[in-house]
Amino acid sequence: MAPLKLNSKNLSQIATAAGAAKVRIPTYQRGPAVKEGIVHVGVGGFHRAHLAVYVHELMQKHGVTDYAICGVGLQPFDAGMRDALRSQDHLYTVIERSAKGSFANVVGSINSYLFAPDNREAVIAKMAHPDTHIVSLTITESGYYYNENTHELQTEHPDIQFDLNPANEKAPKTTFGFLYAAMVRRRQQGLNPFTVMSCDNMLKNGAITRHMLTSFARLRDPEVADWINTKGHFPNAMVDRITPQTSPADKTALAQDFGIEDSWPVVTEPFMQWVIEDHFCDGRPPFEKVGVQIVKNVKEVEQFEKHKLRLLNGSHSAIGYPGQLAGYKYVHEVMEDPLFSKFVWQMMQEEVKPLLPEIPGVNVDEYCKTLVERFSNPTIMDQLPRICLNASGKIPQFIMPSIAEAIWVTGPFRRLCFVAAAWFRYLHGVDDKGNTFTIDDPMREELQAKARAGGTTPQELLSIKNLFGDDLRSDERFLKTITEAMEDIARDGVLKSLPKYVD
Repeated sequence: MAPLKLNSKNLSQIATAAGAAKVRIPTYQRGPAVKEGIVHVGVGGFHRAHLAVYVHELMQKHGVTDYAICGVGLQPFDAGMRDALRSQDHLYTVIERSAKGSFANVVGSINSYLFAPDNREAVIAKMAHPDTHIVSLTITESGYYYNENTHELQTEHPDIQFDLNPANEKAPKTTFGFLYAAMVRRRQQGLNPFTVMSCDNMLKNGAITRHMLTSFARLRDPEVADWINTKGHFPNAMVDRITPQTSPADKTALAQDFGIEDSWPVVTEPFMQWVIEDHFCDGRPPFEKVGVQIVKNVKEVEQFEKHKLRLLNGSHSAIGYPGQLAGYKYVHEVMEDPLFSKFVWQMMQEEVKPLLPEIPGVNVDEYCKTLVERFSNPTIMDQLPRICLNASGKIPQFIMPSIAEAIWVTGPFRRLCFVAAAWFRYLHGVDDKGNTFTIDDPMREELQAKARAGGTTPQELLSIKNLFGDDLRSDERFLKTITEAMEDIARDGVLKSLPKYVD
């Protein structure tokens, strides 16, 4: 039987035709029957496998009707997601893969989608609408225009400069331009601010979002900035679910195994976690009913987040940059190499774990074992280029803070330095066998110029002040260790160098 195109009309037929495959479909009402209480900016794979799934579960199991999602795409490349979702009534399939098999769930929590380049005013009006209680974000680290060194808004950035011009208020480019315009309108209407909820992998993501938005607003209208800062809420959160890029093979497998023709399904793992501060200014869904860990304050979130960023994301970096240099394509392939697997485990246990705070009820060793299992899952087919994407927003968060703390306590850090050195080498865009690859990073030109100028020394790259602090540039032990690692990789390649970094 030919696969059925995913849309509202075909839902029941899809569930019936799947038979033993057991495709789960949404049975709740959609469209005008529900209110869109959440506007989400950045509808990529992670959002559709994480927040949208939690909201789907609330609608499916608990009858929640006030918090359906209106997706928003701000960038020209978001046209692909607009077209895919619109062609199938904003439904899509989440494929969960593990050693136990594959399972397909059709998700319907995204109720509509706005593509800003088509109509920027419509996005502002939607955010300002009384039904909107939360504007959530997955805009990647670079979308925050956050200077890692000064911790301030990158006001010199051309896009921020464009949005700071009052003449462009009705046609902004950046997330903060849209948020500001919508907040102004809500204030004029006598409404509360909406909660701005970051779902990005950043330590203190809520605090950073607050500071960036209020900094932007203060340059436009200090009174609006004070209103946002006083009445607005920006909960900090930790989010986790591995979501690789969807491939043509994933679409084919979905059609063959489950009889569904989906323009853009999502592939993910069974594991999912979300820890969020209970800090909302205009109401929230009962997230705790679907397994979200609601905590009282930012300190509790930060402890979970620190564990996750340093162990999961840090290990992803340890797999990604050396792995790509070594010629691997997938995360599980790297973990199948006993030497690499041992390197990652020893980095977590000996260099990262001693620097982490203790969390009641959390066994770090068990968490590390779970991470190794997740990284080793061969059914996910998580590609290394996805892990390596936008490293200028990742390495300063995932690797360098552990190195900085190790400097402070004179702890071991040679494996962490090897990862940083591998990234520095990766920036040349050539693997150990001489094959070229493309670097996808908003700072690519500057990074590559510095990497090539520095060669096998780190000083040129470390001179980028919005990525690296003075504590790194001035520490002799760190400079000696990372230089040695850079020389090892340049001379011998990753695989021949790795034994020196494994005990």
